[in-house]
Amino acid sequence: MAITYQQVQAHLTAPGQLFEMEEVEAGGSRIRAWKHAPATFRTLLENSRFHGDKVFVVYEDERITYEDHYRLAATLANRLVTDYGVRKGDRVAIAMRNYPEWIIAFSAVLAAGAVAVPLNAWWTERELRYGLSDSGATLLIADGERADRLAGARLPAIVVRGDGANWADVVGEAAADVTLPPVDLDPEDSATIFYTSGTTGRPKGALGSHRNLCQAPMTVAYAMTRGAALAGRDPAQVATVRRITLLTVPLFHATGCFAVLLPTMFSGNGLVLMYRWEPRRALELIERERVTVMSGVPTNAWQLLSHPSLRDYDISSLGSVSYGGAPAPPKLLERITRLLPDRTPVNGYGMTETTALAIYNSGPDYLARPDSIGVPLAVIDVKVVDPAGVELPAGQVGELCVRGPVVIKGYWNRPDATAEVLVNGWLHTGDLARIDADGFVYIVDRAKDMVIRGGENVYCAEVEAALFEHPAVDDAAVIGVPDEELGEQVGAVVLVKPGAETTAEDLQEFLRERIAPFKVPVRFWFRDTELPRNPGGKVLKTLLRREALGR
Repeated sequence: MAITYQQVQAHLTAPGQLFEMEEVEAGGSRIRAWKHAPATFRTLLENSRFHGDKVFVVYEDERITYEDHYRLAATLANRLVTDYGVRKGDRVAIAMRNYPEWIIAFSAVLAAGAVAVPLNAWWTERELRYGLSDSGATLLIADGERADRLAGARLPAIVVRGDGANWADVVGEAAADVTLPPVDLDPEDSATIFYTSGTTGRPKGALGSHRNLCQAPMTVAYAMTRGAALAGRDPAQVATVRRITLLTVPLFHATGCFAVLLPTMFSGNGLVLMYRWEPRRALELIERERVTVMSGVPTNAWQLLSHPSLRDYDISSLGSVSYGGAPAPPKLLERITRLLPDRTPVNGYGMTETTALAIYNSGPDYLARPDSIGVPLAVIDVKVVDPAGVELPAGQVGELCVRGPVVIKGYWNRPDATAEVLVNGWLHTGDLARIDADGFVYIVDRAKDMVIRGGENVYCAEVEAALFEHPAVDDAAVIGVPDEELGEQVGAVVLVKPGAETTAEDLQEFLRERIAPFKVPVRFWFRDTELPRNPGGKVLKTLLRREALGR
């Protein structure tokens, strides 16, 4: 007789077990939380030092152990306090590629009691400046490329790997006996601001707490342990096998930071960074570093398994291919099971607002229900509601709502937006879903006007707002264009002003100066009649998609 989710959860969360739960007060609500999770990031960082000489981060030919990381982070944390006057609650922006210094800076900022503000390294200068201004950052830690882009920001900067780099001067030699600067922190204290694309054209800063950060890696660990138990393996073995993860997405993403970096640090495993995602280089690194897990978005897995050099590399160490952040096409699962038949496919659901992972599907259940994102994890409650907020019974479609210790505090300086999505402790995700009688969740559609391009959320209103700045554009609507590799690409339907002229190339060049490259439409449809609207003035995008795409 197959073991059930309820039986596994009862065993793993029993009193005295690692995943024992307790009730806590968070944001005015009583929720379940992991009892044995670190209370704050400082504790997580201090605990990581016990992993000593184990290699934590690999980047090109550089290797940083857990002891190295702790000393560097503690040294930088002290410099932030003494040399830059950083105090508890101050915002410190981080803008760089996936360099080891990103991880050190992130750890140092949090250990000093400040709020880390990772900025999207793909953003334009205008977008980066908005992030600095909106967060009220008092200090910037950036790589040379981003520092050059923000040269006129008039903000103290610590620069990594580029012209004008002063990182070595700031950090200096990390002493063996270095300690963290004194600061009193509480689980509910603010820790991070991660920006999400805004529905009104401006990104919103998702404000996370120390509790969010420390519950997240426990949630990931529980997901893997639960998956092992349901697959008939000994859950105790999960913690004894050292995982080497190839990170294929940016650290400034919820997936990269919350679902990969923090769980790696929490468990003493290894993390391999890439300068940029490139499938052939990923194959080389999997072979060289004996990578056991590749984690990213579905596009990364698709491109890796589609690469013509796949058979030229020894990837036998790769035991799991995990992805989330975007819908996974069934063809991807078919390709994994055909090309890597002994590997465990994993699909997860989460958002920046849920500190990444909240719902999880893996192994036999994923094979049996490839269109489901899985079952909520033990500290997570889910429901679907109608437009009035009334909970719907199993099988009916409504907006997916999530509650748990990983749900953010709200949006930075946006009380109206916070009140809209956080209602009585429940996060309204904007995704339309149904939950079957067995508790499996299925995403049906998106309630928000959004395109997901290779795991990157692109809010249509933001691109439309930029289009409206072009003098020849009279009206515009952004839609998703199906793409086998990226899931979706960005497309735009445009009405040109009478007497004006423009081209797709002209609009693309114009937009590249205003929004990040991944948000720029790859296809344009030009109309000579008004865009269809409902009586309330809202563009009928379903009709536009049908006209443009035949669907």
